Amino acid sequence: MVLIADRSWDGLADRPSGHTEVVVRDGRVAEVGPTVDRIGAEVVELRDRMLLPGLIDCHIHTTVDPSRLLRAFASDGSAAIALSALPVLRNLLHRGFTTIRDLATFAAEPVTLYLRDAIAHGHIVGPRMIVAPYLISARGAHGDASTLLASHFDREIGALADGADEITRRVRENIRAGADWIKFGATGGFATPSDDPIQTTYTQEEMNALVATARGLGIPCTPHAYGDEGVSRAVTAGVRSIEHGNLASASTLTQMTERGVFLVPTQFMVLDALDHLDDDSYWEGKDPAERVKFTRYSDQLRESAHNVAASDVRIAFGTDAGMFPHADNWREFPAMVKTGIAPVRALRAATSVAADLLDRPDLGRLQPGATADLVALPADPFDDITAVAGIDFVMQKGTVHRTPTPGIAGKYLFSTLS
Repeated sequence: MVLIADRSWDGLADRPSGHTEVVVRDGRVAEVGPTVDRIGAEVVELRDRMLLPGLIDCHIHTTVDPSRLLRAFASDGSAAIALSALPVLRNLLHRGFTTIRDLATFAAEPVTLYLRDAIAHGHIVGPRMIVAPYLISARGAHGDASTLLASHFDREIGALADGADEITRRVRENIRAGADWIKFGATGGFATPSDDPIQTTYTQEEMNALVATARGLGIPCTPHAYGDEGVSRAVTAGVRSIEHGNLASASTLTQMTERGVFLVPTQFMVLDALDHLDDDSYWEGKDPAERVKFTRYSDQLRESAHNVAASDVRIAFGTDAGMFPHADNWREFPAMVKTGIAPVRALRAATSVAADLLDRPDLGRLQPGATADLVALPADPFDDITAVAGIDFVMQKGTVHRTPTPGIAGKYLFSTLS
């Protein structure tokens, strides 16, 4: 197959290129150039569109329903949770997210691992999934959902572990189940009423034991971490990335840069809350403690966001979608740019840098040898980052999953030359 577009971006360059032709063969990019040999190929004319690598969301929760959040896991079975994720996965792919890293379900079974394998075997349609099945958490901390059953103290909800021995066992159980990553709670959070984002919920020794156990089995770790001390401890322990980090200091961001630790800042969720602090309707149905915490830390959150933009830390794109509607995960792009992150840095965060975080150099790039995950859109995201919401052509591993609506300028056109 040959794709032809007026413009392209390879996931690395500072600016897009002009007319581009791409040969796709056996699920990989075979050739890229201003002209290629089209003889015998199926030709896809994308005309005025810009072609770029498929997008990667490095922090998402595909089995979480934002209208119910954690409460669904106190009542819904694993099969119902998995089935509800099917349209979420399909729609993510159709909007250009060809790879995702799902960072925890609260289902009793590791359903995200089952979904990952079903996609890999072609049984269901969705982005390529890289999975941390559970959030390993101290009791009473961010990943402990037991308070949903406050009257049943003999039951626990969550992958709970305290102390090095119990943590080590929990890590090994996750890896035995097939985990690609290990996620743990390093601090409290905003949405959970029983903890606070600056609380550090594991000691340095506990984090060291957790990360060392996973590393010995060849699996990388990442923490849910807002507060500065929790971020710093996790970096010292040797994690590969930090999720959120929205209260990290400039000095801790420097520490991350020096140690090569990636940051997945999930800015949209934070900025959206800050922008609606005085809007009572926005907070309807949410725990009042969440609004109180966002108000308390509002100045620090804004300062940290600007520190991230000014830093040299490697930013990977991630959204925390599931905490809000999955269809809005593209809004992370304008949120990043709003804080001072350049559009090209935001786009790299969702392509080549995200691929580097995931140790998948075959992804996030439009170049020979790369996996043929490619998307196209009518407008230029370098001029207006919101253009990413308009992706209307999606190819994953050489298979076309979405084409532009007939009648749009640059109508999708197949032809075969002989």
